[in-house]
Amino acid sequence: MSPHKRIRLGMVGGGKNAFIGAVHRIASRIDDQYDLVAGALSSTPETALASGRELGLAADRNYPDFETMAKKEAARADGIEAVAIVTPNHVHFAPAKAFLEKNVHVICDKPLTSTLADARALRDVVRRSKAEFLLTHNYTGYPLMRQARALVASGALGAIRVVQAEYPQEWLAQPLENSGQKQAGWRTDPARSGMGGCVGDIGTHAYNLLRFVTGLKTEALCADLHTFVAGRQVDDNVHILLRFEGGARGMLWASQVAPGHENGLMLRIYGEKAGLEWVQAEPNKMWFCPLGQPRQLLTRGGAITTAGEGAAGAGVRIPAGHPEGYLEAFATLYTEFAQVIRTGKGGEMLPDVDDGVEGLEFIVAAVVSSRNNSQWTVLGEA
Repeated sequence: MSPHKRIRLGMVGGGKNAFIGAVHRIASRIDDQYDLVAGALSSTPETALASGRELGLAADRNYPDFETMAKKEAARADGIEAVAIVTPNHVHFAPAKAFLEKNVHVICDKPLTSTLADARALRDVVRRSKAEFLLTHNYTGYPLMRQARALVASGALGAIRVVQAEYPQEWLAQPLENSGQKQAGWRTDPARSGMGGCVGDIGTHAYNLLRFVTGLKTEALCADLHTFVAGRQVDDNVHILLRFEGGARGMLWASQVAPGHENGLMLRIYGEKAGLEWVQAEPNKMWFCPLGQPRQLLTRGGAITTAGEGAAGAGVRIPAGHPEGYLEAFATLYTEFAQVIRTGKGGEMLPDVDDGVEGLEFIVAAVVSSRNNSQWTVLGEA
């Protein structure tokens, strides 16, 4: 494939009244790497077709369902090369499996699936397929999170002792799901979200980010999951203690009932020599704190002076002092995955199906621990 030829992209989900589909479409185009040429944009055929017409998809590539799309696109000489799956959690497994079995590369929103059994089954499908797989834990695409990972790996912090991750939001502090709001509806329905509510929706982001930056392997966790909003079927507040191999300890708090927090993702890492602090609301700044010395403010422009330079250089597009954020972090994953599709190389920092399986193991262990009076629980054994 020519390095300058756009990758033919399809999409499952992401039609009318969807949120994340538009984010994926923007991210796929920021670096001019993909063309959206086909879609099955809703689980309702009428909505799928109407959504495709709104986006300008050709009539013969605007499909009522993903099964038809997989079959017909695989038969075309100009069929899609990759597909983005941007559906609720319970509709990740089936389309991912269908396209992987047609050797179409898959870009899947997180969490990987709604059940651990499906996650493990999908991992087997990925391993059998000739296609590549990307899980869009987008916060790993922020330049300073790449820089933080490099600092930890370099030994600048020394041996890691303590990790703290927070992800508070306020948007579900009231029973919004009872108002007919689509995003709240499926996220609080265990039949669609899976057994975890807040822990699956945003807790997995915080967990994946701390694992990405530190490289620490989790031994066990102790969780207290709670539901504050009356009648809600899944957790909306999460406190988790973590034990890592080598002796490091961690704490993770995620909440969707925390007034004053729009999207309060935060990561703190403390080692023998230094600490790091990063807040997603100001993603272009990170504090580096050497033991016994003044705190140092690292900026995206200061830590990485030129695009292509430093650990995070690939994610830098614009001059220092011009903020890069959420959409650009998504785009970094899409662009690096384009390189993987074209060359089979360059995906070392991309979240993959193994990260997705671990995410489901994290959710299950947290739920089981909480149900067992916060008993320490080993990931993968619950």
